[in-house]
Amino acid sequence: MRFLVVEDEKRIADFLARGLEGAGYAVDVASNGTTALEFIHATDYDLVILDVMLPGEIDGLQVLQKIRNRKVGPPVLILSARGTVDDRVRGLELGADDYLVKPFAFVELLARVRALLRRGQPAPERLQVSDLTLDCTRRKVNRAGEPIELAPKEFGILEYMMRNKGRPLSRTMIVEHVWDMDYDGLTNIVDVYIRHLRSKIDDRFPQKLIQTVRGIGYMIDAPDGKSAEKLLENSSERQV
Repeated sequence: MRFLVVEDEKRIADFLARGLEGAGYAVDVASNGTTALEFIHATDYDLVILDVMLPGEIDGLQVLQKIRNRKVGPPVLILSARGTVDDRVRGLELGADDYLVKPFAFVELLARVRALLRRGQPAPERLQVSDLTLDCTRRKVNRAGEPIELAPKEFGILEYMMRNKGRPLSRTMIVEHVWDMDYDGLTNIVDVYIRHLRSKIDDRFPQKLIQTVRGIGYMIDAPDGKSAEKLLENSSERQV
């Protein structure tokens, strides 16, 4: 999942980005309202964390109004030093989904973020492909009842693939949803992490779930899945 943090104080922005990335999310950071709107128009974010007091002509509440004017907009968590009842009410009435006052504890922010994602996302919090299960809330993975430990980026890739079971995903799509970066066609970062995932969830099991899709990228599906079967390359012939 990809978040946008709109915060002009670099120390706070860096703190949020590091914490959220450590929790397995990709993060973009905008330091003013103009840049935030450019990002929002260019990228479909899963959540926006928004400061109210921003430098320049566009403040946080104006950014919020622009987001809410879109047909489909992400959940918005306001993070502000303005903590009066009137400030909180105004932010919520303008369309914010939650309001957290600075200073804050990161564990509380992370809990609120996960609550917003559960509220705004009808997708199940327990994903399953064949005998592989992923608990999005507890961030646990099991295959055939056996627990599997994944690093945050590995978990992020696997969750993204399982939410798109049977759908071929390009390397660009995977990078833009999991990493805080644009895809560089020369990098093999996706291939490296797919190799790591395969070693943990496929290599020791007879059924291989992560498939290589020739000319596109990767997808996850049960061995007898019918999705995009004409595009699939037999994983035993071409492992990355």
